[in-house]
Amino acid sequence: MKLMAEQQGDVLVISAMHDRIDAAGAIQFKDRMRELTQTMTPRVVLDMSRVNFLDSSGLGAVVASMKALGPDRKLELSGLTPTVQKVFRLTRMDSVFVIHANLSDGMRHAV
Repeated sequence: MKLMAEQQGDVLVISAMHDRIDAAGAIQFKDRMRELTQTMTPRVVLDMSRVNFLDSSGLGAVVASMKALGPDRKLELSGLTPTVQKVFRLTRMDSVFVIHANLSDGMRHAV
């Protein structure tokens, strides 16, 4: 699972470079997120604008990544495609995560 990370001020931006986060890549996704978020950056924004498919395993991996950050750090999401946004809405995870329309919005809005 290819994820790219870039520090932008006090925000760590991680971009998912695959079009799917599913059962086949969920474990790799969690492992890579754990590696990339070892720095104690208070905010992590996950850019999911390239992700067109997210199954329950993928959703679980995103939730596990949020939990791994601990209570003092935030995982925010940006750029959800309509299909992925629907998964978050149907599972009510859109009330758990801060979701930005795009990465620019995520960078402007400190939570």
